[in-house]
Amino acid sequence: MRKSLVFLLIVPFSLFGENLLQLIELSKNNKMIDSSRIGIESTKDTYDSVKSSYMPQINLGGSYRYNTKETSGMPEKTASIQGSLDYVIYDGGKKGNTFDYYDSTIKSSTKSLEDLTNQTALQVVSYYYNYLSYIAQKETKLQEIEQLQAQYSRLKKFLDAGTTTEDEVQKIISNIEIANVELHELELNIQTITHNLEYILGQSVTIENGSSVKEYESKELKLRADIKALEYQLEALKSNAKATKSGNLPTVSFNNTLSYSDYDYDNGGSLSTASDDYERNLSTINLSWNIFDFGATNKSYEAAYKQYLALKSQYEYEKNKANVDLKLAKRAFEIGKLKIESAKAGLKAANSAYDLIKAQYENGIVDNISYLQALTEKYSAESSLKVALYDLEVRKANIIYYSGETLEEYIK
Repeated sequence: MRKSLVFLLIVPFSLFGENLLQLIELSKNNKMIDSSRIGIESTKDTYDSVKSSYMPQINLGGSYRYNTKETSGMPEKTASIQGSLDYVIYDGGKKGNTFDYYDSTIKSSTKSLEDLTNQTALQVVSYYYNYLSYIAQKETKLQEIEQLQAQYSRLKKFLDAGTTTEDEVQKIISNIEIANVELHELELNIQTITHNLEYILGQSVTIENGSSVKEYESKELKLRADIKALEYQLEALKSNAKATKSGNLPTVSFNNTLSYSDYDYDNGGSLSTASDDYERNLSTINLSWNIFDFGATNKSYEAAYKQYLALKSQYEYEKNKANVDLKLAKRAFEIGKLKIESAKAGLKAANSAYDLIKAQYENGIVDNISYLQALTEKYSAESSLKVALYDLEVRKANIIYYSGETLEEYIK
């Protein structure tokens, strides 16, 4: 028992395979997802900065002046300090619309991040089951090659004994070579998927079989995250257009300035006609109104509103497309189940035919062409069933994604 524990501690975890749920968890560290996450944080910081800019602004200032020629109105030395408070009371609604713009933009980006994470998970699911599919095909191909090599050894003995012809042996050799080429192609496909997963996950992984996707049964219609992101983006553009239009309305601001000055006369104040100290507190309310700007503000509003209208058309298109995608995904799933039943029936027929033809071939009733064809059909049927089973898992995942659900929650 102690040896087993020591082994588990010593052997790196990377030697153990990752199941589908672990792969999806790793995909959350994808660089594109990380970039999107940082982008949202940047927008939030910008929003905080904009909100702060609408708060009352307090400014301090001071000066010191030295005059070489003193006069009654200009002392030799002057020191002054002032503080001011500025606040925009009304800006035509630009403040509220700007806040709405950033709020909607952040919500849109958050939903886009959610969709990107779900899309990446869907990619991982596809790669996972394609990998297992290719592994199954490889195992089947190795079994086929093993059978062909056994028949080659058998025929070689008959050839040496003069009871069969050279062309019979060459047909077996040809089939072995074809099977080896197909095996190399399968190995290349497996390596390609492994590299693609490494690109998405940012690290090398080994894949463990055994995961499955739960079938989605809910009838509730939900908007996908990417469609919801477009909705929030629409709201953002609409708020931006309103903020632009606020330039036609008046702006009211408040200012309070407190200043203090100290006058220092070199002649002991003989030239001074006023107090050596001066203090003033001035409060003002300002109104500015852009009455005429040659239509610049209206043109800016029209341009911003057309951006909103353009995105609205895109939103309607994507929303309708999402409904069609979901219907097609459900239809593809039903077809996938039929393919499994067909593959099962095909395998049963291929196995029966192979057993019969193999016995006839070994007894010299049929030639090796019939045998090789039966062997190929047998292994092809086995491979087709495994591929169909893995393909159905991907189709289940597609339905979950197009239904607007979080794919990770349906992996077991």
